[in-house]
Amino acid sequence: MNWSRAIRTKVSEKLTWDNLLPSEQPVYVSSLVYSFGVFTLSSLVFCIASGVIMAAKGPLWYQHTSLGDFMRSVHFWSVQAFFFFMTMHLVGQFFMGSWREGRAMTWVLGSLSFAVAVVEAFTGYLSRGDFFAQWNQVQSKDAFNGAGLDGFLNILNNGQVYGLHIAVLPLILIGLVGLHMLAVRSKGVVPPYRAKSRSKEDA
Repeated sequence: MNWSRAIRTKVSEKLTWDNLLPSEQPVYVSSLVYSFGVFTLSSLVFCIASGVIMAAKGPLWYQHTSLGDFMRSVHFWSVQAFFFFMTMHLVGQFFMGSWREGRAMTWVLGSLSFAVAVVEAFTGYLSRGDFFAQWNQVQSKDAFNGAGLDGFLNILNNGQVYGLHIAVLPLILIGLVGLHMLAVRSKGVVPPYRAKSRSKEDA
């Protein structure tokens, strides 16, 4: 069996151009609840772009220069927007039952993305380099020691935490978000319950 041909056939069936770049969407997609995913993705782009610039310039730049302080503010507020829209997206899709009609993996990928984003934000707060971050590190150390997790992550090791924040966790998050978007494009957006019941009545 030619496995490469089988994978290519499967992918071409699931991810057609109409799915990847649809020219038309159902009328219910114009609702605000369907826009929270796009807002979340847009905020993530700002988070990544500002984070890459800050990592390239270094802590001295974004802590002691006006332009660096501005970029740090952009990064901070884009993170706030990211979590606000992601929470609204998660809650909205939960009440819409977005795992319906074979979309369970889409829901799982989205939930995993939320969990990884929380850990990513946690390491970000520990990487600020100010007294607030140091205080959080000491308190987190006690919590990790009490939970028996101190053998896996040394919170007081700034290099380890910073490396997780700018390299490991972002790659995992970007991968999960990418798979989540492919799943959405493959299965399509979930219709609201009301639209589903109407279609049954018409049938």
